[in-house]
Amino acid sequence: QVQLVESGGGLVQAGGSLKLSCAASGLTFRSYDMGWFRQAPGKEREFVAAVRKYGGATYYADSVKGRFTIARDNAKMTLSLQMNDVLPEDTATYYCAAGSTIITSTIGRSASYTNWGQGTQVTVSS
Repeated sequence: QVQLVESGGGLVQAGGSLKLSCAASGLTFRSYDMGWFRQAPGKEREFVAAVRKYGGATYYADSVKGRFTIARDNAKMTLSLQMNDVLPEDTATYYCAAGSTIITSTIGRSASYTNWGQGTQVTVSS
């Protein structure tokens, strides 16, 4: 059974930093492209960042580029999201997702990912 478990969420002041982690089990982690998505209350789930199977190419939403960094450790089967210079609009529930074969043009679509975590809440105060 595939499990993705996020951790590291919490309350942070604007301009601060937070690091999210996702622990994976039940899948061949290195064979999956991994992504972070977020969903704020009343809004649709949106793409944040993604990293290819072997940790090569990374992709970011324009809204987080230069502030967030996605990384993976295939040996430890973990995914992380380092969030710096956070803004109140970064407040959302953050989800870890896995997809086995994702075309580059669809890397930012939630439908491209087959497995999801339960999410971790991030709240940024102004």
